[in-house]
Amino acid sequence: MFVGVHERQLDERGRVALPSSFRGELGDHCYLYLGDDGCVGVISEDEFQQQAQELIERAKRGEVSRARRRAFSGGAARVAIDKQGRVTLEARLREHAGVEVQAPVQVLGDLDHIEIWNPDALSAVEAEGQSEISGEES
Repeated sequence: MFVGVHERQLDERGRVALPSSFRGELGDHCYLYLGDDGCVGVISEDEFQQQAQELIERAKRGEVSRARRRAFSGGAARVAIDKQGRVTLEARLREHAGVEVQAPVQVLGDLDHIEIWNPDALSAVEAEGQSEISGEES
C-alpha cells in the first residue's frame, strides 16, 4: 500500500525522486500514465500488465472501445527508476499534470498506486475529499 504525501521538486531534466518507502513495491521499472483529475499516475510493471490484460479482454467482449484501449496505451510510458530513486516525467505527462521542470510537486500514495501532482491542484482535490469525509456538501 502507498500512503502519505511527500513534497518533492522536479529537476532540470524533469526527474522526480520517489519516496524510498514507495520504491520497494516498484522494482527497477514502473509505468507512468495520464492519471485522473490531472495527475501523473505511477504503477508497478505487474499492475500495468494486469490492467492492460483486463482492458484487452474487455475490448474483445465489446465492453470498452478501441479508442479507450488506445488512450490507455498511448498515455503510458515505461520508465526506469535510477539509483537515486528518480523517474523522468516526459513533457506530455508534465503538461497533463500542470507541472514544470525545477518546480515543486507532491507525490501522493493513493493506496494501490502513486500520483504526482501540481501542489495547487492536489490542494483542491484534497479539500473536496475532506468535505466528503466530514459530510459537507461540495
